[in-house]
Amino acid sequence: MAPENHPLSPSAVFRFRDEGGFMKNIRFVLFALVVALLATAARAQETKVRASVPFDFVVGDRVNSAGEYYLSSMADNGAVIWIHSTEQATPIHVLSVGCASVNPSAKTKLVFHRMGGQYFLYQVWIQGQLSGREFPRSRTEVMLAQNHGNPELVIVAANISH
Repeated sequence: MAPENHPLSPSAVFRFRDEGGFMKNIRFVLFALVVALLATAARAQETKVRASVPFDFVVGDRVNSAGEYYLSSMADNGAVIWIHSTEQATPIHVLSVGCASVNPSAKTKLVFHRMGGQYFLYQVWIQGQLSGREFPRSRTEVMLAQNHGNPELVIVAANISH
């Protein structure tokens, strides 16, 4: 074997380090692309909608009167939703969980459960998204579900707010 082709010769070690550096650069570029894509996806999950709700409804354990509402996520992951009405002095903050659909949402909307003559905010969806946000069931909703069975779904159109 020629000395310059020996696996431990200086030129072979240099080639190995050079290739390792190239691979590190490729990994770094791929990592940066993944981070950029995840940041874009997290930004796309941001919830900012406006809706005119024509009935009183419950979210969390708080009753909200009919009116114009703004919903927006407070964090990049969208877990905490800030719900504000121009008619209420104090906005509420509600913890939500992600929910998914096989097809993108056809429109921006709020989905409510109706049971026993009461409405409960159930989900919020953004047009074109495969995922939405779902709100936990209140104590009242759980109790009504035990007596009334499956809730009726009521959809209120909403607009994306900027």
